[in-house]
Amino acid sequence: MDILRKLFPQKTPVPYDAEKKVPVLRCSICTGEQVAGFKDKQSGAFEEITLIRNERELRDFMRLYGIKAISREY
Repeated sequence: MDILRKLFPQKTPVPYDAEKKVPVLRCSICTGEQVAGFKDKQSGAFEEITLIRNERELRDFMRLYGIKAISREY
């Protein structure tokens, strides 16, 4: 069991300030890849948090950060 914890450590949430950042799901038109993260409201810089492979992972991401809605960018 200890080896599993070393190989797959628990994810700790990255600090998220809703006043400075907005949650975004970046989607590739070509490959269909989706990456969840946060976009800085002032600079527009995107902070990549996790790869989203299915709806469950998207729900988990949103629940972890307390997000009710997320916008998509292509």
